[in-house]
Amino acid sequence: MSVLGTRFAGTRSVLVELSDLDSVLALGAILEASPLPGQCDLLTAASTILIKADSWANARSIAAAIPALELGTAAPDTGSLVSIDVHYDGEDLEEVVRLTGLSPEAVINAHTSQQWRAAFGGFAPGFAYLHRENQLLQVPRRDTPRKAVPAGAVALAGDYSAIYPRISPGGWQLIGHTDAVLWDLQRENPALIRPQDRVQFTASRASLTLSTPAAPQAAPVSVAPGSPSLEILDPGLQSLIQDLGRPGLGNLGVSAAGAADTSSARAANRLVGNSPSAALIENLLGSMTLRAIGDAVLAVSGANAELLITPVDTDDFHEERVAPMNTPFALLDGETLVLSPTGGGLRSYLAVRGGFDVAPVLGSCSTDSMSGIGPAPLAAGTLLGINPIHGAHVVGNPEPSTLPRPAADGCHILRIAPGPREDWFGGAGLEQLTGQTWVVSAESNRVGVRLALTDGAEPLERIRTGELASEGVAVGALQVPPSGLPVLFLADHPVTGGYPVIAGLIAEDVPAAAQLVPGTRIRFELVDPLTHHPLAPLTARTEGNPA
Repeated sequence: MSVLGTRFAGTRSVLVELSDLDSVLALGAILEASPLPGQCDLLTAASTILIKADSWANARSIAAAIPALELGTAAPDTGSLVSIDVHYDGEDLEEVVRLTGLSPEAVINAHTSQQWRAAFGGFAPGFAYLHRENQLLQVPRRDTPRKAVPAGAVALAGDYSAIYPRISPGGWQLIGHTDAVLWDLQRENPALIRPQDRVQFTASRASLTLSTPAAPQAAPVSVAPGSPSLEILDPGLQSLIQDLGRPGLGNLGVSAAGAADTSSARAANRLVGNSPSAALIENLLGSMTLRAIGDAVLAVSGANAELLITPVDTDDFHEERVAPMNTPFALLDGETLVLSPTGGGLRSYLAVRGGFDVAPVLGSCSTDSMSGIGPAPLAAGTLLGINPIHGAHVVGNPEPSTLPRPAADGCHILRIAPGPREDWFGGAGLEQLTGQTWVVSAESNRVGVRLALTDGAEPLERIRTGELASEGVAVGALQVPPSGLPVLFLADHPVTGGYPVIAGLIAEDVPAAAQLVPGTRIRFELVDPLTHHPLAPLTARTEGNPA
């Protein structure tokens, strides 16, 4: 068992390649028990561990420290023993019988007579990859994935078994179902099965009913009578509560989420005297209407918008007025604020002095659009309470816009560092990535910026065959599916991915990517992660990732 090597993923993550799953489990146990300086999150996979750090300096230190660690072996009784009752009536049970050459009874016996180790999470909150003790049930995925696998379905694929925690697409072989709830935010530990746990399946003789767990529900907003609040009259295209996210839960399949443009979110909170992590509103395209109940101090940063305030009375002493962007302003009791887009940027951030009084979920008030964790999207009639002011909360002075500026030719330049899987495309692939112009697709969202081709541009081509085993991915990763059109991951991206990541944005440019509207032209520039000086693709390929 050993560490085969380390690769940088962007400028704040390290991908550790290991010889086998036992090494993954052993290193994961070490890093969980004794985190390295700057370590923020771990994402274990079949043969890799992605370690997220808080800075480039700490990412480099982590990469240097990993090879010196004594892995040993993970204790066989690490984690908890979880018993799962299963009704073996899956649609693919007959196919598994055919593939294995076993009888139905022997398939069930093979599944229940061994303990399965939860090697890693991912795919969805509560989904755990359970590794086998023997190879009796090693079967391939289905040729054609299902568009909807029921929640509670028990399945097999390759070396693993798993339980689908919610309705989702999937290509695993279904052998049964369980009523066990894999993910429940009402539990102290929402995930029933966590990495390193052991699972014992039991054939149930009772009649189980395949049920669909209720979708995660946001905690009801409760505003005390007389307390200051903001009433949403029109949320526009999309308005979400966000903060700086919930990092550290990647092994449970939970994305960090949080504000897509952290620079603008921090600026809005700074302007009204809040801490950087205070809850605020992320609004798509600067289009929203709200009314103050009680006096409040607000600020709006990010995508440009006209901020029109309508007073309660419309006589000569109470005229409409326009508030400035990137500047704190007062919204008095009963006044209405209308945001109207004026061009430039995709997401506006509205902060209120004191921050919004929203119940946190897993330590954060952010809305995760992919998993449904966190507050529900804002709707007309929603009342958002405002936290009372404790301490000074001194408002700030006007600040420059946080929006990225294009180059002279109208293209936006995004700086990238190579890897971790640039070797799937070679030097020519990196040159093509940086040498042609890309355009932001209208299919982009908080999960990622989907890129399309401009005239004369061509898709990226792999120089390696086969498929990459799923592994952890970081925000800012440029993942390349078989189409050859990169997807740039944003705040709500999945924690693992099975397509190679050719490069990753430097951390400082991720907020800029979140503000690019569909149709924006992009060029990528390879840079040194430390100095941000430009690099030639060949230099980046040979020096960017340590062995």
